Amino acid sequence: MPSSNNKDNFLDKAFTVIAEGIVKMMPIAAKEKQAYIYYREGFAAQNNGDYSEALENYEESLKLEENAIDRGETLKNMAIIYMSNGDEERALNTYMKALDENPKQPSCLKNMGLIYEKRGRSLQQEGKQDESDIWFDKAAEVWAKAVRLYPGGYLDIENWLKTTGRSKIDVYL
Repeated sequence: MPSSNNKDNFLDKAFTVIAEGIVKMMPIAAKEKQAYIYYREGFAAQNNGDYSEALENYEESLKLEENAIDRGETLKNMAIIYMSNGDEERALNTYMKALDENPKQPSCLKNMGLIYEKRGRSLQQEGKQDESDIWFDKAAEVWAKAVRLYPGGYLDIENWLKTTGRSKIDVYL
């Protein structure tokens, strides 16, 4: 293993030990601590590309987690996994659940728009312009919300909204 990987692995392990110590000392209920531990394990597995383990840990975290913002974050990460596995419908449903928990997650809206825009492009390539416009309009709708929540954070999306004529004045307010 290259020395840089050794350092990264050491840092990951050191961070995990420190994080576990902090969580144990935090003045929160044991249930919330366990939810966080499952979340953290899921996140680590996701970063290592072990999506099945990540999903298992996220599911366990959701069983215990009561905080809507934390639940939304967990659901968002699950949706990212579904999206990367090509299960776009499940990803969309999970992004919607994440937004139900925490409506202020622009990345959920951005990723939903990516799926809609991809569907629109696919139909456009098939010569089905009317159907593709429906998906492009859906993309524009969620992307406009994302831009409002995170102004200046998605310049490529802002550009797409402008160049496709799907921008509305209130997007930037």
